[in-house]
Amino acid sequence: MDENEQSVLMSPIYLSPGNRKVVVFGGGKVALRKCLHFKGFHIKVIASEILPELREIADEVVEMEVEPRTAAPLMDGADIVVAATSSHELNNGIRDISLAKGIMTNSAHGGGDVLIPSVLKRPGYSVTVSSEGRVPAFPPYVIKALDGFLDQSYDSMLDLLVKVRPIVKEKIATQPERAAFLAGVLDSAEIWALLKEGKEEEALRKVITEGGLE
Repeated sequence: MDENEQSVLMSPIYLSPGNRKVVVFGGGKVALRKCLHFKGFHIKVIASEILPELREIADEVVEMEVEPRTAAPLMDGADIVVAATSSHELNNGIRDISLAKGIMTNSAHGGGDVLIPSVLKRPGYSVTVSSEGRVPAFPPYVIKALDGFLDQSYDSMLDLLVKVRPIVKEKIATQPERAAFLAGVLDSAEIWALLKEGKEEEALRKVITEGGLE
């Protein structure tokens, strides 16, 4: 099944690397892009030819020609399998074997049960976008638009909330009241204006004094 034919209900999650192992079939640019998404995981790359950049980030490298019949034992111990070869037919075969073994699977040609979204990373937060396999060109376009929209003031607002939250927990008794207070900060046009002007300390003082947190 092609990626634009994806119809399985997908649930967006963030997954900690922990001690999880990702087995990637393919050694080219597609495999490299997918491996970069799994930074922190134990990455095993299997292909007859492997890019130098891919060798640098892989924990294990197996140089061999892959066929569906030889792929199955190479998946042992994998938490996630990625089929990222240049062959549509081979990726489909690897995908089907992996899914049959009960392993979470991503395929460059679709049909797996794991999709890799486009990601916009900031120092304190990240934003992911996925078309759920329908049109792979769409998520990067949205990420590019968000990159221009989410300016420095959003980073400053997050920093402000991180500083204010412990005070809010100390000064405000109940969780609903704390949530309402922080939502009020986020909705404040005055606070946003100060942050956009680079006046972070003034914005923080305003939140504390006018919010009765002193």
